Amino acid sequence: MAEITAAMVKQLRDETQLPMMECKKALGEAGGDMEVAKQTLRESGKKFMGKRQDRTTDEGRIGVYASVGESIGAIVELQCESAPVSSNEEFIQLADDLAKQLATGPGAASPEELWAQPSPSKSGSTLEEQRDDIQNKIREVFRLARIERFDAPSGGFVHMAKIGVLLEVEGGTDDLAKEVCLHIAAMNPKALNKEAMDESVVAEERELQIERARQEGKPENIIEKMIEGRMRNFYAEHVLEEQAFVKDEKQTVGKVAQAGGMKLKRFIRWQLGESGDEKSDATTAA
Repeated sequence: MAEITAAMVKQLRDETQLPMMECKKALGEAGGDMEVAKQTLRESGKKFMGKRQDRTTDEGRIGVYASVGESIGAIVELQCESAPVSSNEEFIQLADDLAKQLATGPGAASPEELWAQPSPSKSGSTLEEQRDDIQNKIREVFRLARIERFDAPSGGFVHMAKIGVLLEVEGGTDDLAKEVCLHIAAMNPKALNKEAMDESVVAEERELQIERARQEGKPENIIEKMIEGRMRNFYAEHVLEEQAFVKDEKQTVGKVAQAGGMKLKRFIRWQLGESGDEKSDATTAA
C-alpha cells in the first residue's frame, strides 16, 4: 500500500478545502492516487448533500451571458441557502459558467442536461462536478431553478445579482442592448409594445378610465378623446417601447433603440425567487 505522506494530505486539502482527516482517509482508500481521492470525496459529499435536499434555497443569484455579434444569449437562476454563499467567488463563477455554457454550448432542455455539460472555467470537469466540489466545501444545497436561451443577437444585464434581464434584438450594439436591459431591470415593463399587452388588461383599464371620467362629470362627447390621452399614459407606464428611457427621460426606449439602429424583439426579466405567476418571461413583439 502506498505511503500517505503529510505533504499529500496537505495538497489534497489545499485543492479541496476539506478537513484534513477526510482527505487522509480518502487518500488511504485511493491507495495514494490523488484524482481517485478527489472523486471519493466528491461522491461522499454528494451522498451527504443528497440527505439535505429538503432545505430551502431562498438566496442565490441570476447569471447572464449575451452577445449581439455572436447571436447568443442565456439566463440562469442559481439558488443557495444563505446570503453569504450567494456572494462567494466560487458560487459566482458557477452561475457565470452555467450561463456561458448554456449560451455557447449545444443548449439544454433542462437543468439536468446543463449540469452534465463541460464547465467553461474548469477544464476537464463538468458543471455538475464543479457544483459538487463547491457544495462539498460549503455544505449548502444549490438549485438551478430556471434556465432560458435565445439563439439570436442578445443583450443582458444583472442588477445586484437579484434581477436579471435577457433581451433579444435585431441590429444595434452590445452596449446599447445592455442599456435597454438596465432600463428593463429598473422599470419592470409588462410588455414589449402595445400589441403585446394583455387585451383583457387594456380593456379593463379603458373601462376604469371611462368610469372615472363620468364620475368627474365629463360630457360623453369628449370622454373618448380624454380616454385616449389617459391610455397613452397607461402605455407609457407599462410598455417598454413607450416608457421614458431611464437615462434620458426626454426620449422613449423605442426611440432610443431606433436611433441606434436596433429593433427590440423580446425580453425576459427575472427576479430571484419569484414564482412562475409573478415573473415577466419572454415578452414578445406581436
